[in-house]
Formats: sequence, structure tokens, C-alpha cells
Amino acid sequence: MRVLLVKDVKNLGKAGEIKEVKDGYGQNFLIKKGFAKLATEAVLKEWEAEQAKIAKQKQDEIDKLNTIKKEIENLKLTIKKKLGANGSLYGAVTKDEIASTLNSLHDIDIDKKSIELKSVIKATGEYDVSIKLGHGIYAKLNVEIVGE
Repeated sequence: MRVLLVKDVKNLGKAGEIKEVKDGYGQNFLIKKGFAKLATEAVLKEWEAEQAKIAKQKQDEIDKLNTIKKEIENLKLTIKKKLGANGSLYGAVTKDEIASTLNSLHDIDIDKKSIELKSVIKATGEYDVSIKLGHGIYAKLNVEIVGE
């Protein structure tokens, strides 16, 4: 019996592979538990169409992330913070402040967990902040901290 694996099966193969298995193993375990489907022409065509659709969605998402990356790298984000008595910042600039300022000023919604700071920002000046967008795409955002 030929089956198309829908999920990875230990000691048999990975999802998408076509395997020749014994009838009982195929019917009573693989197909019944949802690990495989009977490898007919219709099932194979449906699988290929589904994989092509998933690949296209992934490529569209990567293209969108690259567009956002270019947009972020062309920005200079300015954050105004209250200054303390000695001229240093009153508190540190947090990832949440960077994300909310980016969203409010430039309408770019970034999760604060994807922002990576090399060190805590406790002084005025310019800083490069790395933003992890996904699919291995990183953007560098130039952040300027000014006192008010």
C-alpha cells in the first residue's frame, strides 16, 4: 500500500514523502491516526496544491517583512524623555516605549519582544536598535533620545 505522509513519523519518513507500507500498518495505524493518507492521484495533486499555496503565502510574508525593514531603516525615531537633576534621563528608555512611539508616529506595529537592545538606554544620544521581524529578517532602527 502506498501512503502519503501528512505528519512526520519516526522510523518511517517526513511529511510529504510517499512510502510503501504493509496494508495493516497503513490502514490501522497511519491512516486511522491521521499520520498519512492513501496515495491516490487526487490526494497527491491536492497535497502539491496545498504545498504551493503555503510556499506562496510564506514568500508574500517575506516580501512584506522586507518592505517593513526598508521602511524602518529609513526612519529616525525621536523619543523625548524627562531629564533628572544631574542631566541624565529620569528612568531608562524601554522596549515598550520604542514600540509604542514607532506605532503612534509611523503606524508600524512591532511587538516589544522583537526589539533587541544591546544595553539599557539611560542617556541622551543616538542608538541603533535591532528589530527581529521574523523569517531571519532583522532591521536596524536609529533612535534618538532627547531631553525635555
